Amino acid sequence: MHRVVALVRPVQSTFELGCAVEVFGTERAGIPQHYEFEVCTETPGPVPTTAGYAISVTHGLAALETADTVLIPGWSPVDAPLSNAVRDALLRAHARGARLVTICSGVFALARTGLLDGRSATTHWARAQQLAREFPDVRVESGALYVDHGDVATSAGAGAGIDLCLHLVRRDHGAAHAALIARHMVMPPHREGDQTQHPPPAPAADTLDGLLDWAGARLHDPLSVEQMASFLNVSPRTLARRFADQLGTSPGGWVLSRRVAAARTLLEETELPVEVIATRVGLSSAVNLRRRFRAHVGTTPGAYRRAFRCP
Repeated sequence: MHRVVALVRPVQSTFELGCAVEVFGTERAGIPQHYEFEVCTETPGPVPTTAGYAISVTHGLAALETADTVLIPGWSPVDAPLSNAVRDALLRAHARGARLVTICSGVFALARTGLLDGRSATTHWARAQQLAREFPDVRVESGALYVDHGDVATSAGAGAGIDLCLHLVRRDHGAAHAALIARHMVMPPHREGDQTQHPPPAPAADTLDGLLDWAGARLHDPLSVEQMASFLNVSPRTLARRFADQLGTSPGGWVLSRRVAAARTLLEETELPVEVIATRVGLSSAVNLRRRFRAHVGTTPGAYRRAFRCP
């Protein structure tokens, strides 16, 4: 039985800890349980959480001495230093072969051990610049959902922690077992680690006199900037300025993003060949769709479909 021990600290994020519990610590009828899950902290006792209640943690750092996987489900505040006892416990666990895994801000604790120096790592997009600034020896992959080196692994925002945990299950016990757990969690069975994080876009209402709805309904047709400008009775230059002011992008950039979004929906909801999808969303060919899709989503249409369509 593979032993997973989560190292928590005040104030502990309940969601990030819950991500690990759902994957490694929840027994499900009809699904073999391959993991033992335990929680420890530096000073056993009540540990305050972000939800306003405390959790009772009875195990101290000695629990890490027999862990196969040590998981750090967030580290708040991120500038909190590692005590000598925690640092030594993490380094000893790594030295004897345990893998060290972080969710979201937990990477800041792992970076303070020095085990990420000279390696790539990720965290929530909003913390990526801070991580790079504070730990210049770490190669920060700000767009990745997770990065796995085998002995150490890091994930982006809390939801990406689920992706990393499922990836580790897949590595330990195969894709079929990981897919069973994902299905019970009502999660996509597989999102690849290099799939791009998506920071929340700025809200954008259709303030362009109906142009966005008009253009959105015509994505399958050739759609030029001149046609869009003509719809509003303005020059292409004026249209570009209005798009930049109101949407923060160009008319062509907006159309391309809508086409990629439409392709994602068709990949998720249909079995249409990539060539047909490319035509339906106005990207003309499978080659063009693959190129645009990878640039915008960070993965291929085929990999995206495998991730978001249940087996």
